[in-house]
Amino acid sequence: MSFDPSKDPFPQFPKSVWLSETEMPTYPKLANDMEADVAVVGAGITGVTTAYLLASKGFKVVLVDAGKIANGTTGHTTAKITAQHDLVYDEFISHFGEEKSRLYYEANRDALNFIKKTVEDHAIPCQFKEEDAYIYTIEEANVAKIEAESKAYEKLGIPGGYLAQVGLPFQTQAAIVMKNQALFDPILFLKHIAQTFIQLGGKIFEQTTVVGVDKGTPATLKTSEGFHIKCNFVVSSSHFPFNDRNGFYFARLHAEKSYALAAKTEISLAGGMYINADTPARSLRTVMVNEEELLLIGGESHKTGQGVCTFQYYEALRQFGVEQFNLQEVRYHWSAQDLLTLDKLPYIGREVSDEPNILIATGFKKWGMTTSVAAAILNTALIAGEKSPYEELFAPSRFHADPMIKTFIMSNANIAKHLIAGKFDIVHRQAEGLQNDEGAVVRVNGKRAGAYRDTSGELHVVDTTCTHMGCEVEWNEAERSWDCPCHGSRFSYTGTVIEGPAKQPLTQVEVPDQKK
Repeated sequence: MSFDPSKDPFPQFPKSVWLSETEMPTYPKLANDMEADVAVVGAGITGVTTAYLLASKGFKVVLVDAGKIANGTTGHTTAKITAQHDLVYDEFISHFGEEKSRLYYEANRDALNFIKKTVEDHAIPCQFKEEDAYIYTIEEANVAKIEAESKAYEKLGIPGGYLAQVGLPFQTQAAIVMKNQALFDPILFLKHIAQTFIQLGGKIFEQTTVVGVDKGTPATLKTSEGFHIKCNFVVSSSHFPFNDRNGFYFARLHAEKSYALAAKTEISLAGGMYINADTPARSLRTVMVNEEELLLIGGESHKTGQGVCTFQYYEALRQFGVEQFNLQEVRYHWSAQDLLTLDKLPYIGREVSDEPNILIATGFKKWGMTTSVAAAILNTALIAGEKSPYEELFAPSRFHADPMIKTFIMSNANIAKHLIAGKFDIVHRQAEGLQNDEGAVVRVNGKRAGAYRDTSGELHVVDTTCTHMGCEVEWNEAERSWDCPCHGSRFSYTGTVIEGPAKQPLTQVEVPDQKK
């Protein structure tokens, strides 16, 4: 499929507004063995904040990332700093009780306050702005859910409450507000935090993939290029735990894609941050780019690798913008991938109870701006030997029969379905039939393969078997990537790993006697 700017309302390739507008420093690859007090794996907001906090306490810290710093989920967020994580508090009270539900709110409130104080103390120019956060519904059937959530706010002492109408250019049936939340530019924030971490003596290495760990004290991380990092503590902040089979996290997490665009609109958003309680999801906030206000519209979730035509999700967001805000032009569009746990609480802390020096942070359920910082604060406290009221709540080894059992069965049945379906797929397409900028599952030498012909006409063919656990990846047309429907691994059209849990690239496939 070729791109025609006269017909296509989107820029040709997806790019987030945050990564487009800020150039991050580059850091070297790890090229020798090292020793440290703590090795942090994954350099998004979780890893960078964790490394910064540990270095501030005097620890010798090494931070490594398989790609570029802040280039994963952090660079593709909607960047709302809020403890309002959809309609969750009424549900949490029913599953976990008021005390634990209040702790969840307080952990995220503390994270917001940490970001605010850090921005003020360091005078970080990252567009930090306090805004109220709203959940609204346009459907009468969801009013009762809003009312129940309002009562949960009252029980937990959350500032805010029920509203009949909010400042949107369309009619709503009901809404709930959480007061004094915030938004910012996460890349500008992390750029400063990373520089401060370096000034504190920290080390950052990009393009450095950790493929395993020799357990014990000290532990030793192993990289794909054969180097080792010996350390007393390991923190996995790499979205999907790099050591995922140790705690069976491949069976306790599932990945979902969501989409966003930043656009020039004729109707502006009159303050606040918004998300709906309806399906499909719609998330709204503004962002300033070169002194021009753009509207950021997000939503349209589905399990990774299980979307049909991914362009449809961008188009649905654009159409919503046209109908409700007189959208004039899409300037940026991008997608994000997030991990969800069995009980909707993140896994933060010691990976397994009998290995206290290996810690993880994952499963932020699309609300990583506060939850990631809460994770950094908690894991720093655990390493420093300090008490935290949130340790038990987020412990990765926990198990809640309600709702975990039902979610576990449903999630793994879905994985099994896609594992089997991919193996028995009947493929008829041939690679030579692809147009420029088109990708598809094809047959090569009688076997399933994945092919993409780039804009210059060169053909790239890979084995579609995911290198994590053997599921068959599917073509993501909008992102030009190969996505795994089982555990969320993503690969570029050349086969390199974009997102784990996979660590090894897809195998290249030779196409004999064919013009490429």
